[in-house]
Amino acid sequence: MQLAVIADIHGNLLALEAVLADIARQGAEHTINLGDCVSGPLWPRDTMDVLETLGIASVRGNHDRWVAETPRERMFPSDAFAFDALSAGQRSVLGALPAQINPAAGVVAVHGTPHDDNQYLLEDVAEGQLVLAQPSSIASRLGGLSTRLMLCAHSHLPRVVQGPGDMLIVNPGSVGCPAYVDPTPPAHVSQSGTPHARYALITQRAHAWTVALLTVEYDWMKASRRAADNGRTEWAQALATGFIG
Repeated sequence: MQLAVIADIHGNLLALEAVLADIARQGAEHTINLGDCVSGPLWPRDTMDVLETLGIASVRGNHDRWVAETPRERMFPSDAFAFDALSAGQRSVLGALPAQINPAAGVVAVHGTPHDDNQYLLEDVAEGQLVLAQPSSIASRLGGLSTRLMLCAHSHLPRVVQGPGDMLIVNPGSVGCPAYVDPTPPAHVSQSGTPHARYALITQRAHAWTVALLTVEYDWMKASRRAADNGRTEWAQALATGFIG
């Protein structure tokens, strides 16, 4: 089995199209999406149209939930931009996405942790940065869940980590948002270091998994200009460079 894993598109249609084209070239049998589909100052409606047309199996990210459920006047700017662009039906589709899916035997896919879509599974915050968490912390966040392959997202940082027992944990990185600032305490940044779109290609042979963390070029300067035109200079910088500040 060969599985393509995408996540954290954040309305970046150009990055999504480039990643999907690369997945097609790789010949992956299945594609799953780990959530945070549309929130951001880019192309939320067009991105949602693509995902709905292709019928890609998806889990619900924290931003998907917020776009669907949070009162408009209480939304963060990126969620509000997506809310205004989407139809009521599309917002309902986002809200109805499952928090967890099992795309194959021995595979569990979530956005954050199995119990919290707004918690990092593999990272802690230290001095304003995301750092790899200790094995005991990761095991605690799994809450006793046992599986061979655990797929998570949320931090936008591509990682492959050995979990408890024989569990392998994979974060594919972000398709469309290579860096961000989270001001909620403890405030921190996530920086991938390049503007590339990211995804993972996972192959199962017998009882072993092979993971490729892939970077894909696309017209990130066009995406950066789109964010700047919509008044989000921090997004513009992140999209153009993969860094914040």
